[in-house]
Amino acid sequence: MHLLLFSSISFSVDGIPIRDFKNAESRGVAFPKNQPMRIYSSLWDAEDWATRGGLIKTDWTNAPFVASYRNFNANACVWSSGASRCGSSTTTSTTNGGASNQAWFNQELDLMSQRRLRWVRKNYMIYNYCTDFKRFPQGLPAECRMR
Repeated sequence: MHLLLFSSISFSVDGIPIRDFKNAESRGVAFPKNQPMRIYSSLWDAEDWATRGGLIKTDWTNAPFVASYRNFNANACVWSSGASRCGSSTTTSTTNGGASNQAWFNQELDLMSQRRLRWVRKNYMIYNYCTDFKRFPQGLPAECRMR
């Protein structure tokens, strides 16, 4: 069995990173590397947590709200029979100039992608669990303390 050491899991929309979860197992932060994963998405209602306590108003005249996906592409390893296997034909075009083959699983965001991620967080992030002291009165998760 070939052990793959992933440095991060990155999610992008239209080539723009929206989440980068770094592997910090050496610092006690769990990293999902030994189990299959799924990607879910949803539309959130207009509850306080999703609207900055009601500061962001929901324009209900645009209802019903619908989400759809086109050209969805997931570059990932396949988990089967207790082992992770990465296909040799997998490619990526979202980071580090579009390296090919299995090089994508060891990539990190380049400087431009890091800037884009900061821009997305500043301009679009509504909820950040790393600032939700009500949800974590006993203390924030370990990954939040690393920032």
